[in-house]
Amino acid sequence: MGLALGLLLVLQQPPVILDGHIDTPQRMLDMRTDISARLSDGHIDVPRMKEGGLTAAFFSIWVDARYRRAGAFQRALDLIAAVRALADTDPQVELATTADEVRGAAARGHVAALLGVEGGHAIENSLERLDSLYRLGVRYMTLTWNNGNDWAGASMDPRRSGGLSPFGKQVVRRMNELGMLVDVSHVSDATFWDVIAVTTRPVIASHSACRALARHPRNLSDAQLRALARTGGVVGINFYPVFLDDRFRREYERLRARLKPETDAIHARYQDRPGESAFAVDRLVGERVAAELAVPGIERLVAHIDHAVQVMGVDHVGLGSDFDGISVLPAPMKDVTSLPLVVAALRARGYSDDDVRKILGENFLRVLSAPG
Repeated sequence: MGLALGLLLVLQQPPVILDGHIDTPQRMLDMRTDISARLSDGHIDVPRMKEGGLTAAFFSIWVDARYRRAGAFQRALDLIAAVRALADTDPQVELATTADEVRGAAARGHVAALLGVEGGHAIENSLERLDSLYRLGVRYMTLTWNNGNDWAGASMDPRRSGGLSPFGKQVVRRMNELGMLVDVSHVSDATFWDVIAVTTRPVIASHSACRALARHPRNLSDAQLRALARTGGVVGINFYPVFLDDRFRREYERLRARLKPETDAIHARYQDRPGESAFAVDRLVGERVAAELAVPGIERLVAHIDHAVQVMGVDHVGLGSDFDGISVLPAPMKDVTSLPLVVAALRARGYSDDDVRKILGENFLRVLSAPG
């Protein structure tokens, strides 16, 4: 179902659709994948983005945990260069740093590429390097990935699960001063509440889901959702079924345990190319999931969107797909061209066109242009 048939059937006019988090830069750097051309695998390329109606996306500058002691900043620079090269060579892609630039790209029928760093260890404990990332176009930073760092705790790292250190609070304050959004996806509960206490600007969770519906530690509780909304921020609901459904998560984790020898071999094969390693693992796991497990449907994704709206209000909810960073999507989604299915499901739940537009991108555009 293409854009014209998919979106125009359910909305009066195509909206600006902004995805809070896609992991495609890893392919672009480590695999030298040209996403200007239609690809036979993965979730994202420019032709499919246009077909699915995806106007803009935050391209994740994910710095793998292996770089946390050395090379993290350079890894971020290399990934940023890969995204910039795409914008320099593909006339259909524009690098954007503001809401107005996103709208301008959309008006020209182009795709807007925004930059968000994932993993605060990328700044190597340096406010000067944080400033450098902002000058290069980075407009949010996820304070941690699955690993904590010297100044912030992560939800998936028992060795570093506490809150912000004094330097971590300086990082948040400096991000506020720059106008770089603070992203609390992946952070520990203690870090989340420290951020809320320190920030003076809207906070985002670029790719998270609702803990009331699925108990994964990566998800946000209702209290956290309400606190994030009070900052004026936005949560981008993650599409990963492991974050959406507890029963599926248990089955998935059992499958991953059985596949560990094979996934370990893949990691060893691509030990110097973490993006290619992650993509190869996701491809293997995705194939096995499709063959062995019942994947939650798109209605489960929309249930998380709906829950967040009920808790926070419709002005504070968006999309954070995690495309190209997850092994499976809600059934029957296959890639970015399936976005019209999400739109149709929202409309089937009774959301107005105006509210759908907010969820699809207007809310993220609002925080992107929030005054300092």
